[in-house]
Amino acid sequence: MTPTAAYSLRRRLLAWLLLSTALIGGVAMFDTWDEALDTANEVSDRVLAGSALAIAERVIVAEDGALEVDIPYVALEMLTSAAQDRVFYRVDGPPGTFITGYQNLPSIARREGQAVAFENASFRGEPIRVAVLARSASTGIRSVPFVVTVAETTMAREQLTRTILIRSALRILFMIIGAAVIVWIAVTLSLRPLYRFSEAIAERSPDDLHPIGERVPNEVQGLVDTVNSFMVRLEGALNALRHFTGNASHQLRTPLAIVRTQLALADRADDLATAKTAVRKADEAVAGAEHILAQLLLMAKIDAAGRSAAFRKLDLTDLVRGLTGDHVPGAADRGIDLGFEGEGATEVNVEPLLIGELVKNLIVNAILHGGSGTEVTVRIERSDETARLEVEDNGPGIPPEKRATVLERFGRLGRGDASGTGLGLPIVEEIARLHGAALSLHDASVGTGLKVRIDFPLAG
Repeated sequence: MTPTAAYSLRRRLLAWLLLSTALIGGVAMFDTWDEALDTANEVSDRVLAGSALAIAERVIVAEDGALEVDIPYVALEMLTSAAQDRVFYRVDGPPGTFITGYQNLPSIARREGQAVAFENASFRGEPIRVAVLARSASTGIRSVPFVVTVAETTMAREQLTRTILIRSALRILFMIIGAAVIVWIAVTLSLRPLYRFSEAIAERSPDDLHPIGERVPNEVQGLVDTVNSFMVRLEGALNALRHFTGNASHQLRTPLAIVRTQLALADRADDLATAKTAVRKADEAVAGAEHILAQLLLMAKIDAAGRSAAFRKLDLTDLVRGLTGDHVPGAADRGIDLGFEGEGATEVNVEPLLIGELVKNLIVNAILHGGSGTEVTVRIERSDETARLEVEDNGPGIPPEKRATVLERFGRLGRGDASGTGLGLPIVEEIARLHGAALSLHDASVGTGLKVRIDFPLAG
């Protein structure tokens, strides 16, 4: 699988910030442009309306009844600006009567009740802003209506709009740059705990797997907890591996020494019978080593199952009945009466392979240490909350003061019987513990034997 390329969290956050801020800034600039245009028009329209009003106030009715106007050039000077805008005007009397000004200057329609009308137009190939004011001049007897039209080119308006827009753009740009700097600093400071976390791991020796106590933000606490959990599991796996290799080297040393000794004796034997005896003893030592290794591997498997066991609901009565039946022929060959007692379904949550090993070890232990003529009974009983598995025999049993010893790994009774490995009951206890069950050792109901009892919680 191709590894995913690494990326910078700081750069990614900064990119998202700049992208979102630029998008918001673009929308703000569009709104600012519209607002600047309205502002420029509003400011200039007031001056334009003032000029039209100043001209209208100079319109009078002559003695012959015609309208006359004395243009106040101060009113037109009000419209002059640094942008060198040009000003146009026109005064019209009653409909169809032109009085003065630029006769070709376009006029605009005025809505009823509107004091001054404004509109954009074009004159002599240039864009202009037009203001139209309708008034009446009185003779004392009658009123004569007239219309004043004033227009100017739009260079000053455009200049004002650009100025407002540029200043707004600069403010937004400074805001984006400031936000980027703040985010860069904030991310750098926020990532320092991660840098310390990384340094804390890098400075550790390979054997140091205790949880990391470095303080980190809440947002990455889950990552630290996951790493700590992994380190705990890794330490458990490494400890199990060290334990396995230590036990294997210790327990296999004696069988291997026996094999080498017997092979040396066979090599120096003077007759075939002596050589065969030595080879047979070497073979028995190899078989014993093989059994020890199998038990050690089972212990390692149990340790691993504690981290990844797949439990499922099974009928314990049916499962144990079948396992007991598998060992009946072997028990009969040793002169041991192996039987089963139990009726009805007893459902528990178990890992079938591990339960098989548990039952196998209990039966094999009873057969191995019981001797010929021993009766071994495997029994399933059910109560309101537990399913009880018992393996009882009428063999030599285990004294109460020795029972704690046989539950320890490689613990033996010291009877001089080297057939056992000292791992049978510890394996059973480990499997029981993994299933949440309790193991206990008791005297047999009759005689001097031993009863091994395991109480499993019933499946919900």
